[in-house]
Amino acid sequence: MEPRPFLRVSVAGLCLRIPHASRAAPLSGVHSSSSPCFCEIKLTGQQIQIAPVPLMSPFSRSEPDPHFVAASFYFDEPALKTLVQTANTCFNRSPTLQVLVYTGKQGSSCCRATGTAKLLGKFSLTVGPEWITFNKALQVHTGWISIGSSKADSRRPGAELHVNVKVEPDPRYIFQFDGEPEQSPQVVQIQGNIRQPIFTCKFTRDRSFRSRNGQLDGWSSFRESDRGRKERKGWLVLIHDLSGSPVAAASMVTPFVPTLRSQHVSRSNPGAWLIMKAGPEGENNWRPWGRLEAWRERGSRSGLGCRFQLTAEGGGVAGVNSGILVTEMVINSQKGGRFLIDTAKFRPETPISASPVDSPHSSGDFYFSLGVPVVGGFVMSADIKGEGRCSKPHVELALRHVTCIEDAAVFMALAAAVDLSMDACLPFNKKLGKNFVNRTITS
Repeated sequence: MEPRPFLRVSVAGLCLRIPHASRAAPLSGVHSSSSPCFCEIKLTGQQIQIAPVPLMSPFSRSEPDPHFVAASFYFDEPALKTLVQTANTCFNRSPTLQVLVYTGKQGSSCCRATGTAKLLGKFSLTVGPEWITFNKALQVHTGWISIGSSKADSRRPGAELHVNVKVEPDPRYIFQFDGEPEQSPQVVQIQGNIRQPIFTCKFTRDRSFRSRNGQLDGWSSFRESDRGRKERKGWLVLIHDLSGSPVAAASMVTPFVPTLRSQHVSRSNPGAWLIMKAGPEGENNWRPWGRLEAWRERGSRSGLGCRFQLTAEGGGVAGVNSGILVTEMVINSQKGGRFLIDTAKFRPETPISASPVDSPHSSGDFYFSLGVPVVGGFVMSADIKGEGRCSKPHVELALRHVTCIEDAAVFMALAAAVDLSMDACLPFNKKLGKNFVNRTITS
């Protein structure tokens, strides 16, 4: 498998300190111990990202946390070259990376949306051709920099911002389902104009599933209106390699059922999938890897809610219902969206002690490194279409999380489960598509 070149621009190590000479009062009421600070991080042509800015005493000798990644921007080679080339036109300003630091409350939207927040100052960096480096990492900036002088006395220093800006290679594998997951399609790897088959996907429903060693129980056959109860259960996705051996699976272990006097699956009672890897003996020994829960969000956040956890250390039945939260998000149920695992964007509150997998080289190692979050950030993404639309998930997977074909397969099973959850969470007064009718196998 050949990866596609990608590059990551990261802004990390943010910290703000206010020299004693400025007395804080001239700086819009900033107090190093109480006033909240946040920043808007902008890169030309990219979505604004928001991050908190820790405050540090001017007398402290400690260094800012280099693992605190405030923002990450990703480019493939054509996109980065296009960005840099805009500096050569007379009608456009040079592309820049900016960190605008505010004090006060952030507001409810993705951008600064409250009149109480005040701008302290900004850090700006011009994007140049030296950023096009797909073979080695480049430290563009590191250290403290003044972001404004004291308003009371321009000769006095104002707030200082510590920031690290790094450009580094982050190659990815690109995959796509050749059809909707419920159609049992092939999964191909995209390499330029070449589409190379890598896996086959087999979808079934109304089928009991059990590991031959008896560790994982399944479910019995059902009809959507069994005993007057509406439910969707028993869906199973098996990912096979090209030799026909099953290497990963997604099993619906908790039925999708509507809440009382409702047609929707609620957050309080989500359906769930168990994502599994085949053990050394193949389908004779399935091992739990992760758990995906899904529901239908209502109100202002209407859409498909998703929560993914890695199973607890040791796996097995005891670890199926407990794990370490990796990502949680809402995907627009009409327009669709992107299911994303990016450790730089999502920091769970669960304490991290060790990797939940038994091999330091397996795909489950993507979030842990001796108890410290991996600075790498991006893990995988899957583009999912909205309800009623033909969805052929497009999956991107970071190269550093793939040491063998099985590592990629388990992410394909996860992507298929997310896509199928869009159908499983369809309001129960709507019928599922024809692809879900009589999709059973007799092998």
